[in-house]
Amino acid sequence: MTQVTPIPLAELTTLRTGAAPERMIEARTTDELIDALREVWAGMEEWFVLGGGSNLFVGDEPFDGTVVRILTKGIERLPSPHEGRARLKVQAGQDWDDLVAYTVEHGLAGIEAMSGIPGTVGAAPVQNVGAYGQEIQETLVEVELIDESTGDVSVVPASELALGFRTSVLKHHYGGAPDRRAVILSVTLDLAEVGEEGRAIGGEQLRRALGLTDDAPVPLARVREQILAIRAAKGMLLDADDPDTCSAGSFFQNLIVPETVAAQLPPECPRWPVEPDLDAATVIPLEVFDGYVPAASPVRRDVKVSAAWLIENAGITKGFRLPRSRAGISTKHALALTNRGQATAAELAELARYIQVRVHAEFGLLLQPEPVLVGVEL
Repeated sequence: MTQVTPIPLAELTTLRTGAAPERMIEARTTDELIDALREVWAGMEEWFVLGGGSNLFVGDEPFDGTVVRILTKGIERLPSPHEGRARLKVQAGQDWDDLVAYTVEHGLAGIEAMSGIPGTVGAAPVQNVGAYGQEIQETLVEVELIDESTGDVSVVPASELALGFRTSVLKHHYGGAPDRRAVILSVTLDLAEVGEEGRAIGGEQLRRALGLTDDAPVPLARVREQILAIRAAKGMLLDADDPDTCSAGSFFQNLIVPETVAAQLPPECPRWPVEPDLDAATVIPLEVFDGYVPAASPVRRDVKVSAAWLIENAGITKGFRLPRSRAGISTKHALALTNRGQATAAELAELARYIQVRVHAEFGLLLQPEPVLVGVEL
């Protein structure tokens, strides 16, 4: 590991906010990363890890602690126990979109719809990244991580991460602490070997995005190309010449609400069912089974609601700014809060709070921020 002269976080985050922290360490190998974290934890100091800086909203005051930059790289192909599939073990600091490009080039399917998502691989399972109906939990096998409480390194199966809609046991939700304080060192994915022919697309969101009308196989390269074009049109691909991309992507999460709540929204509000686990089983230990099988409990169906629609229909249009503010809504996508030129974190937070108040007043729903907030309150 290397202790370096701290760099202003405004230069390392896509929202372009944040002063230089008190201390900064760069880790370019797994061993360096482990050593750096153990040292920081032993000192009982404030800390956070920094990958691509694309899901981070940092306050204006200097961070009084250590920032550990994860700069590890590497993609290792491994055999899969499942026929027609392959596994990739990827270092946490690997660029996510570079990984997607690698899988497409090698005919490995499973994450191609997540093309163009900024950030690093290690951050992907933390919030269960996804796009167009595809999520990392569908291909994630396990993660290698180091726990803050013990400093121990272990391999944890995906089933123990409590992966849900943009969440996991590792995520620092606004207003709370993660259920498990740990840092991911590497990620292992299990992908389908489909080659150049590609595969049929089943998910409705992705089919709609690609404009598909039949079930013919679609080459992975075509999927990636079209998704990148869609994201670019929404200002969701990083471009130094486009201020609409100076954002943390979607600043607010789409809401997951009971279908009874969704039914009270205007019918034109976009929504998607969150499918229940239809294969869930009731397990009764044999030693206590008395011959009675309890009736199945009613299934509460949840619905995902478009936060972008709620924002626009609360009267906040694309390109909106508060008076004299250098923060604004993207001119291309209502979910992206953007830094239009040296905006402070205070200006961005003021805009975020304004949006929350307007949406709550109009629809009775409270939008929650998606980025990790450091030194900022909404």
